[in-house]
Amino acid sequence: MTTKCRLIFAGLALLLSSLVANVQAAEWQGLIQLGAQHSTGDTSFIDSGTGLLRYSEDDNPLQLYQAVLNVRQDIGSAWSVDITANGYTDGDQKLGLTQAQLEYKPLMAGPVKWRGRAGFFYPRMSLENVDVGWLSPYTYTNSYINSWIGEELRIPGLELTLYRPGRAVRSPWSWELHVGAYRGNDPLGTVISWRGFGLHDRQTLNNDRLNFAPYPSVTSYYGLWHPAWVEPFHEIDGRTGFYVGAHLAYFNQSELRYYYYDNNANPNAVNDQRLYAWDTRFHSLAWQHDFSNGTRLIGQWMSGSTLMGQRYVYADFDSVYIMLTQRFGDGRLSVRWERVEVDEDDVRPDDPNDSDGHAWTLAWRQDISEHWQWGVEWQHNTSRAANRPMLDVSSQQDSNAARLTVQYRIGAQ
Repeated sequence: MTTKCRLIFAGLALLLSSLVANVQAAEWQGLIQLGAQHSTGDTSFIDSGTGLLRYSEDDNPLQLYQAVLNVRQDIGSAWSVDITANGYTDGDQKLGLTQAQLEYKPLMAGPVKWRGRAGFFYPRMSLENVDVGWLSPYTYTNSYINSWIGEELRIPGLELTLYRPGRAVRSPWSWELHVGAYRGNDPLGTVISWRGFGLHDRQTLNNDRLNFAPYPSVTSYYGLWHPAWVEPFHEIDGRTGFYVGAHLAYFNQSELRYYYYDNNANPNAVNDQRLYAWDTRFHSLAWQHDFSNGTRLIGQWMSGSTLMGQRYVYADFDSVYIMLTQRFGDGRLSVRWERVEVDEDDVRPDDPNDSDGHAWTLAWRQDISEHWQWGVEWQHNTSRAANRPMLDVSSQQDSNAARLTVQYRIGAQ
């Protein structure tokens, strides 16, 4: 071993011993959601069908919806580790990580500060999914936008944030600026092009596989010769993706978040599994405003495009939701309306990718104690996908879902 290597290892050992000496007690949070459900419509995408909901009509009514555990470990005054694991009884992978990140937030003088994180995580573009484990405290089923983010999007990379709290300058306004860079997530766009946006609460695990229906235009040798599944967190082309974001908040009353996301993928790159890199980019704008008496309005708009191959698939996508939520004592009533549209403009008419839909969701959640909660949710979804007739399924589909949920939470809310 050279003298230079010895010095490097000695420095790392000194840093590690210093960090370990400052380890504080870990914080544990988590929850379990289980209950009864009934869904109508076509076979779920979980079972390789064309349906957009998590459960099929003939699925067992008793389900474990979520099992989430989050552990946060502070290391000294500036460093921390944050890990989230999820468990499911459905899907290809049953247990795994959905986020794992190392965070650095130094103590700084002056009103403008910075922090950073690295690992496997979500950008903070959602104002809907703000509970432990990137769940929603309002409804049990995510919007079209955040169902897709939970399925196909994750950051295997790093993020730097510049921010100024309003209280630091006695101002009602606070702001944050984010920039992220990452490798991986190259297949982003596969699912919404060949299945469409779903409506569910299942997040893709770190090594998970997402199945979709075996459309012959996709899976056959004379089609695009792609498997009827995708593993969304692969690095295929060796290029670096990026995103930028800005948050603006007025007291604790109103907040606006804008993001531009670009995975910078080479759409002609393909790996030995026949998975392509999809050149996907989008704008996201989220807004939240609190009125008096526990009333909150939340909305999000997303618009972008995705490209695979030499325009084998090209699609523009657009989605928006508006949610009104109201506190009633220990309970919360939320209603959400949303729509989505995917429009293709590519060179393969034998592989139609057009889809659209709209949905209503109504949810009631009530705390029984510090740890226990119960709730009910009803959802109606109307969707159209141009490729469904390939599998002798009507392009138009109406689906409904109802669920009763009992939740047990550990740790602080």
